[in-house]
Amino acid sequence: MKEITASGQTVEQAVKSALEQLNTTRDQVKIDIIDEGKKGLLGVFGSKLAVVKVTMIKDPIKTGEEFILDVTAKMNVPVQVSTVKDEDTRTLTFNLEGEKMGMLIGKRGQTLNALQYLVHLVVNKNSENHFSVIVDAEGYRDRRKASLDSLAHKMAEKALYLQRKVALEPMPAFERKIIHQMLQSDDRISTYSDGQEPHRHIVIVPSQSK
Repeated sequence: MKEITASGQTVEQAVKSALEQLNTTRDQVKIDIIDEGKKGLLGVFGSKLAVVKVTMIKDPIKTGEEFILDVTAKMNVPVQVSTVKDEDTRTLTFNLEGEKMGMLIGKRGQTLNALQYLVHLVVNKNSENHFSVIVDAEGYRDRRKASLDSLAHKMAEKALYLQRKVALEPMPAFERKIIHQMLQSDDRISTYSDGQEPHRHIVIVPSQSK
């Protein structure tokens, strides 16, 4: 990885100098402050420059794509990867296509979810700018979201009919978040997550039964 040491009157000026020399932006580097510097008498006498070491890191998209290709090759599930970066939400969506997507998705998306978790760790390692990560396989996430929508409303109606709390199947945090959001506008019920990972699940409670 390419790195450079730069100095300036302040840490920010030193960082700016390094970024200009590397011709890059802050989200593409790792910054280590070697010396914060010191203002001297009248801003001149005895002053000490701030010094930083700025190291280029791999582009998060390239890092994620290389990791996905490596893992899927070892699984003997060759894929093609295309990536969409949403700057507003700081989200990277890796879309996978290939002939063995069922094997890559796994039962209820468990294999795909595991891959997504690993990609999230790899992309955000040593990065000062966090990205949310979505790994999708030929539109599975949209199909799963539709399935979760149906499940959420079906179980909400069940809780209302029985007038008692109803527990859903364990699911990863991002899927639980989807269900919470789907049901939050229904004032007849409330939802909360319960249990420990990997068995954490959503519980739906009729309002009058809280």
